[in-house]
Amino acid sequence: MSNRRSDLRRTLTGLGFLLPNILGFLAFTLVPLAMSFFIAFTDWDILRHNIFREEPLRFVGFENFTWLFTHPEFWHYLGNTFFLMLGLPFAIAGSLGAALLLTRVSRRPAALRGAMVLATLVLIGSLWVLRAGGMAEAGVWFVFGLLGATMLVGGVLTGGTIYRTLFYLPHFTAGVATFVLWKKLYNPQTGPINFALAPVLDAVAAVVQAMPRVFSVGVPLLSGVLAVLLATWQARRLRRHWDDAAAGPGAVGLGAALLVLPAGFLLHWLGLRGWLATLAAAVLAAGFTLATVRRPRPWGPVCARDAGVSAEIALGLGLVPLLLVLAAAVAHGAGLPAAVADGIEPPNWLGDYAWAKPAIMLMALWAAIGSNNMILYLAGLSNIPPELYEAADMDGASPMQRFWHITWPQLAPVTFFIFVMGVIHGLQGGFEMARIMTLGGPAGSTTTLSYFIYIEGFETGRLGYASAAAWVLFALVFVLSLLNFRFGNRNAND
Repeated sequence: MSNRRSDLRRTLTGLGFLLPNILGFLAFTLVPLAMSFFIAFTDWDILRHNIFREEPLRFVGFENFTWLFTHPEFWHYLGNTFFLMLGLPFAIAGSLGAALLLTRVSRRPAALRGAMVLATLVLIGSLWVLRAGGMAEAGVWFVFGLLGATMLVGGVLTGGTIYRTLFYLPHFTAGVATFVLWKKLYNPQTGPINFALAPVLDAVAAVVQAMPRVFSVGVPLLSGVLAVLLATWQARRLRRHWDDAAAGPGAVGLGAALLVLPAGFLLHWLGLRGWLATLAAAVLAAGFTLATVRRPRPWGPVCARDAGVSAEIALGLGLVPLLLVLAAAVAHGAGLPAAVADGIEPPNWLGDYAWAKPAIMLMALWAAIGSNNMILYLAGLSNIPPELYEAADMDGASPMQRFWHITWPQLAPVTFFIFVMGVIHGLQGGFEMARIMTLGGPAGSTTTLSYFIYIEGFETGRLGYASAAAWVLFALVFVLSLLNFRFGNRNAND
């Protein structure tokens, strides 16, 4: 009996310590979720349902969802969200590159005392230059150069400690402060980015004007050759993976669809109607897929229908944007000399419809390279057994072979986790950037789903409609996460 009382006392004590957390979860997570789900099926509007008006709340069923899916702005903002997520593979590659560089630097012996002495001498010299130069522009630039050299040398001598701190600094900076800073940097009149780009663009325009024939013919021709080479490499890769049973019919079809997608845009840019360009691209993808899957495999291996799908998705995130750029160069390269006849003006980054999303993607890339992804890759690199590299060195493997056959496969679980979290963050993110930098403009080009939900819920007051959009976003995140775990987790474990 005493043992039961003692167990009950310990249980109640533990629940007492957990009670604040449980109450917080109920008050700020579970109850709001339940209320949001209920509100999504009502016509709750702050302007009509408040303490000053006694209009009854009406249950509308799926009317909010029907209105949402038939509203063209929803699909526009959904497209904006996915467009901004195109920077995810570049952010992952940048984080991995930073982690590899820091790992190489950290292998050098640390010499903190020598680094501090060197940094002190350089700072004293910098102060002397500022004093002697009277804070002239040349002196200031010289000081910045000396400080950069100090960071470089000090980072090597301290085993990469300074580098890691500098790379991770953007993660410590408050998001609002970062967005305000980049808004100033992107200012078309006084921003340092356009100030640095102006002479470079003038030089490029002068070169194009001096050799118009070379650029009007050379740019489309070179871009076309590169696009054909990339397409040929991808086609041969798909067929080789089919023969080796590394790719199933689903992967071959997806790879072919992603391959011909830029071709459809090229046909449309060259003057073909949109539906004809889409039909031509679909026929090319279907023809290549059928021709590939009907090829007899040399040894008759069997694989799952969806084998290799995750690899094609990951490759397509980098291959499709590159092919789209080459297709745009083929379609519009001939008019390049005429376009630069009056010079090339630096872009209005946040005020131009075509440049607003790329500007935000560049800022997000800068912040993502040194973020938690880099730390995760550093941890993953430190856990790779050194015996694998020693065996590769004994076999005469090159640095590139060491990376592709040892480093990259060993980092597959880390990459999978980063990719899943990046997809979730990409679908849910974009609110702070749009709110502070552009207010969703110009013309809604930077309005994401999260900012759209905020506008509908807290600016227009249509809480029922906003809740429906929020649950659609949840469903989208849930489905994509399931697909990632279904296809990506299996390959990561293999």
